[in-house]
Amino acid sequence: MISKEQFLEEHNKLSPLKLQATLAMLDKFKEEKKPLLKDDCWCLDKLRIPFILWLTSLPEKRAKSGKKSKKEEKFKNYPETHYD
Repeated sequence: MISKEQFLEEHNKLSPLKLQATLAMLDKFKEEKKPLLKDDCWCLDKLRIPFILWLTSLPEKRAKSGKKSKKEEKFKNYPETHYD
Protein backbone atom coordinates (compact mmCIF):
# COMPACT_ATOMS: atom_id res chain seq x y z
CA MET A 1 0.00 0.00 0.00
CA ILE A 2 1.22 3.48 -0.83
CA SER A 3 0.24 7.01 0.11
CA LYS A 4 -1.96 9.23 -2.04
CA GLU A 5 1.07 11.34 -2.99
CA GLN A 6 3.01 8.24 -4.08
CA PHE A 7 0.01 7.03 -6.09
CA LEU A 8 -0.17 10.41 -7.83
CA GLU A 9 3.55 10.38 -8.59
CA GLU A 10 3.46 6.84 -10.03
CA HIS A 11 0.27 7.49 -11.99
CA ASN A 12 1.67 10.67 -13.57
CA LYS A 13 4.95 8.93 -14.38
CA LEU A 14 3.10 6.16 -16.23
CA SER A 15 0.47 8.34 -17.94
CA PRO A 16 0.45 10.56 -21.03
CA LEU A 17 -0.08 14.31 -20.54
CA LYS A 18 -3.83 14.10 -21.13
CA LEU A 19 -4.20 11.72 -18.18
CA GLN A 20 -1.97 13.55 -15.72
CA ALA A 21 -3.71 14.21 -12.40
CA THR A 22 -3.52 16.49 -9.35
CA LEU A 23 -4.14 15.95 -5.66
CA ALA A 24 -7.45 17.79 -6.02
CA MET A 25 -8.51 15.24 -8.64
CA LEU A 26 -7.56 12.37 -6.35
CA ASP A 27 -9.63 13.93 -3.56
CA LYS A 28 -12.63 14.22 -5.89
CA PHE A 29 -12.13 10.61 -7.04
CA LYS A 30 -12.00 9.45 -3.43
CA GLU A 31 -15.18 11.39 -2.66
CA GLU A 32 -17.08 9.89 -5.61
CA LYS A 33 -15.72 6.33 -5.32
CA LYS A 34 -15.82 5.75 -1.55
CA PRO A 35 -16.34 1.95 -1.75
CA LEU A 36 -13.00 1.56 -3.57
CA LEU A 37 -11.13 3.47 -0.86
CA LYS A 38 -12.72 2.17 2.34
CA ASP A 39 -9.49 1.96 4.32
CA ASP A 40 -7.71 4.93 2.69
CA CYS A 41 -5.17 2.64 0.99
CA TRP A 42 -4.01 3.73 -2.44
CA CYS A 43 -3.03 0.48 -4.15
CA LEU A 44 -1.73 1.25 -7.65
CA ASP A 45 -2.76 -2.15 -9.06
CA LYS A 46 -6.28 -1.91 -7.67
CA LEU A 47 -7.08 1.77 -8.30
CA ARG A 48 -5.23 2.90 -11.40
CA ILE A 49 -7.66 1.51 -14.00
CA PRO A 50 -10.79 2.78 -12.18
CA PHE A 51 -9.05 6.15 -11.75
CA ILE A 52 -8.20 6.36 -15.47
CA LEU A 53 -11.79 5.46 -16.40
CA TRP A 54 -13.06 8.13 -14.01
CA LEU A 55 -10.62 10.69 -15.47
CA THR A 56 -11.69 9.99 -19.03
CA SER A 57 -15.35 10.38 -18.07
CA LEU A 58 -14.80 13.95 -16.82
CA PRO A 59 -15.76 16.87 -19.07
CA GLU A 60 -12.59 18.21 -20.71
CA LYS A 61 -12.62 21.65 -19.06
CA ARG A 62 -13.11 20.15 -15.61
CA ALA A 63 -10.50 17.46 -16.20
CA LYS A 64 -7.81 20.04 -16.91
CA SER A 65 -8.41 22.22 -13.88
CA GLY A 66 -10.00 19.84 -11.42
CA LYS A 67 -12.98 22.21 -11.08
CA LYS A 68 -15.48 24.07 -13.24
CA SER A 69 -14.40 27.18 -15.08
CA LYS A 70 -15.95 30.50 -14.04
CA LYS A 71 -16.04 31.65 -17.66
CA GLU A 72 -18.12 28.78 -18.98
CA GLU A 73 -19.95 29.66 -22.19
CA LYS A 74 -23.70 29.85 -21.76
CA PHE A 75 -24.56 29.96 -25.45
CA LYS A 76 -22.95 28.22 -28.38
CA ASN A 77 -21.60 30.40 -31.15
CA TYR A 78 -23.15 29.02 -34.33
CA PRO A 79 -21.74 29.95 -37.75
CA GLU A 80 -23.48 32.78 -39.54
CA THR A 81 -26.03 31.88 -42.19
CA HIS A 82 -26.11 33.97 -45.36
CA TYR A 83 -29.09 34.02 -47.66
CA ASP A 84 -28.45 35.01 -51.26
